[in-house]
Formats: sequence, structure tokens, C-alpha cells
Amino acid sequence: MNEATKIKAVHTSAEWVKLDDESVLRVVKKDKLMEFDENTYVKLVDLSFQNGVIEVKMLSRLLPDAPDFARGFIGIAFRINEEDTAFESFYVRPTNGRIADPVRKNRGVQYFSYPTYTFDYFRNLGITEFEGPADIGLDEWISLKAVVDGPRGEFYLNGEKEPVLVVENMKHGGGAKGAIGLFVDIGTEAFFKDLTVTKIN
Repeated sequence: MNEATKIKAVHTSAEWVKLDDESVLRVVKKDKLMEFDENTYVKLVDLSFQNGVIEVKMLSRLLPDAPDFARGFIGIAFRINEEDTAFESFYVRPTNGRIADPVRKNRGVQYFSYPTYTFDYFRNLGITEFEGPADIGLDEWISLKAVVDGPRGEFYLNGEKEPVLVVENMKHGGGAKGAIGLFVDIGTEAFFKDLTVTKIN
């Protein structure tokens, strides 16, 4: 991914900026500001993905006007349909990574499936299998690797051999396919670089 990559900003603003003398993509949520787990991402145009590996480096900061519940939400969306009304997503909450509070610490990473299966849906039903802890923080580059195969998703951070989260049955099933997006949520200034996609089919 570079400045020549065709992208579409969906409920976000996006621009290429210099960060530590590197060209990176800056993404900020701009619409539906008080709703979580929405279709807020920058989508790669002309790339259809079903199974394979998605890798990206990402860094998040809190915006000056971020609400108290902002966590530096940053991640990926994938298998996005053409209408931007259905997709799978994995993101991290860097402010939860090293906090003493054990409840928040266990919410460092999150899988959700748009439109129905948001983190709020899981949490209201007491379902905890789609989130977990991670040793991450704000204002540091986090390497994400997603291995997607049918209904199964494995998510790795910072080159670790063991995944931080495994989802055995993603909610849209194994046959879904679509675009890839760089996801951002409330109160976050997100930066992305070094995106690579290896498709299996």
C-alpha cells in the first residue's frame, strides 16, 4: 500500500502524512461519532478477499477531543460487501493493554461482525470469547497479522507465535468475500503502513 493505492474513505477522513519521515496513511472517524463498531474504515478499491493473510502495521493516538471511553480503537475490516453493510472486523484497544484493571485488560483485542454482532451485543449477553488481552499501548507501532480460512480467523500481534485471538466460526460464514478496510473508531487518530495481502483464493 502506498499513495498510489486506490482507496475509499467510508465515514472517515484519510490522508497520507509524514510520521518519523515515513509516508503513512492517517485515518480519523468523521461520521456517526457516538456509535461503536460501525462501518468506519478506509477501503481498498479493486481488491476482493476471501481467504488468506492480511498484515499491517498500525499506530493509534487519542484525539484531543476524545471522550472518556475512547480506547485508541484501531484494526482491520475484511470481506466487506459492496454496499458497506456487512463485514468482519478485528481491532485492538491500546489503552487497555497494560492497565491494572483486570476487566479492561482482558478487553485488549476484539472481533466483531457487522451489522449485528458488535462488541456491545456480545457484552450484553455475557459472551467473552471474542475478546482477550494483549501487551500493547498507545503511540507505538503494532504489527497485526490476520490468517483467514473459511469461517476461521486467527489474529496475531507483534510477531508472536501464538494468536491473541482465534475465532472458529465468524458470523458471516466461510463463503463471504469482499474488500479489505483499515478500521478506526471513536476518539482515535489512526496511522497505517506496510499493508500486505496474500490471497489463498
